[in-house]
Amino acid sequence: MPKTIIVTGSTDGIGKLTALRLAEKGHTIYVHGRNEAKVHAVVSEIKTTTNNQNIHNLVADFSDLEAVSKLAAQIKNDIPKIDILINNAGIFKTKEVQNKNGLDIRIVVNYLAPYVLTNAILPNIKQSEAPRIINLSSAAQAPVSEAVLIGKEQDSANSTYAQSKLALTMWSFHLAKQEPNITVIAVNPGSLLNTKMAIEAYGQHWSPAEKGVDILVDLAVSENYKNDSGKYFDNDKGAAKGHFAAAHVDAYDTEKISVLVSITNSIISKA
Repeated sequence: MPKTIIVTGSTDGIGKLTALRLAEKGHTIYVHGRNEAKVHAVVSEIKTTTNNQNIHNLVADFSDLEAVSKLAAQIKNDIPKIDILINNAGIFKTKEVQNKNGLDIRIVVNYLAPYVLTNAILPNIKQSEAPRIINLSSAAQAPVSEAVLIGKEQDSANSTYAQSKLALTMWSFHLAKQEPNITVIAVNPGSLLNTKMAIEAYGQHWSPAEKGVDILVDLAVSENYKNDSGKYFDNDKGAAKGHFAAAHVDAYDTEKISVLVSITNSIISKA
């Protein structure tokens, strides 16, 4: 049965390839990006390639939480039922380290933006008979510093990226408990996949992008994962395909998660 699926950050990399693969399966896909012309071009390309006309565009710069909130309002109004949300948008290297609110752009795009978007459109996600939220984590996970989170201090690109991904994973586990009727899974799609982000960051790749695409599509639509909410899938484990594994120890610390959510809500209220 065709699903309505939003894939954030889907104008290139594994986001685009995942949107394409899901479109081939006949699902209704919403492609998201920050550049309107690029989003329209990718929507047209996917329509032509797959002969699926149910491909639509969403435009918002995820480094701007105000823009994220506006997009959420648009989605709430235009897409009454969302079956699957894939929070794929992410950033590692960036020319501008801070956004207009003084927050690190990696923290904003990788963690705060999906937090804001997802919570705002939860009513629409709950309209689905079997809703899923797939959050893209990483093998890189580091303890979250409150000073870095609120923009008081800056850390290295590697550390800040890893903190943003652990924050996303911690919140994923929190959301899974908060919303027992939604399957929420955090996933490391694979380290150093052959994508623009990995090449820009490290100048090399270890695995083809398709490895990440395969698991994202699987987690999004396969019946095999409907009872795996609140888990972390590590696609670096195993050979061709990974398996569920332990995330960073902080992802299971309810006190740290509670503090994270509290600080997050405080940041958002001021943004």
